Amino acid sequence: MTAYNTVRFKVKAGKEKAFEDTFREAPDFKGFIEGALIKTGERTYCMIGKWTDFESIAAARPLMVARLDKSRDMLEDLGGGLGPTDPVSGKAVVELNGGKR
Repeated sequence: MTAYNTVRFKVKAGKEKAFEDTFREAPDFKGFIEGALIKTGERTYCMIGKWTDFESIAAARPLMVARLDKSRDMLEDLGGGLGPTDPVSGKAVVELNGGKR
């Protein structure tokens, strides 16, 4: 079953373009299908990844952390004990596909 991961970020003022640029090159992670960096607010973002299965996400975590380390100094603490990121992932239980109407 397809799996997804998402990570929420808040970027320091003036670092938005540099942060976005760190995501412009698609990662070479086994099982990664596609993803998107979404701007959700003035300096807030969410990265969503689609994967072939949950095991691929788990296997890629060290590589994802290493990639994130390149931009970690651009991030603000999210508060509430979260630190600079708020990651979650899991298996899809319902998937929706757009179709012709």
